Amino acid sequence: MALKSSAKKKKTAEKRRDSLLSRIMQGRWLSTDFFARNSIIILFVIFFLMIYISNKYECLTKMERIQALERDLEVIKTESVRERSEYMSRTRESAMQQLVDTLHLDLRVQERPPFSITYSR
Repeated sequence: MALKSSAKKKKTAEKRRDSLLSRIMQGRWLSTDFFARNSIIILFVIFFLMIYISNKYECLTKMERIQALERDLEVIKTESVRERSEYMSRTRESAMQQLVDTLHLDLRVQERPPFSITYSR
């Protein structure tokens, strides 16, 4: 008796597996009843997936914008440092020229660079 019932259970389990496998292969594993019973849940899942996708897209575009702005900021900082050093050198030069003029030392800025003299023997 126990042998017959276990054999019967195996056959029904095989039929169930075969029918599930055949339904999956034929594309019938999701019926319209499934969608009718779970329509609200499906709508919520789709709604939250759309929100997730839109947030991810928005975050990625904002991250790209931030990276572009950071690159621009680095360029502007470098340019600012260069301009500041040029300004400081000019103010030092003009201050020194003004000091020389007030002391009447009769010194001027050379227009030509100095020459190096070499002796040949």
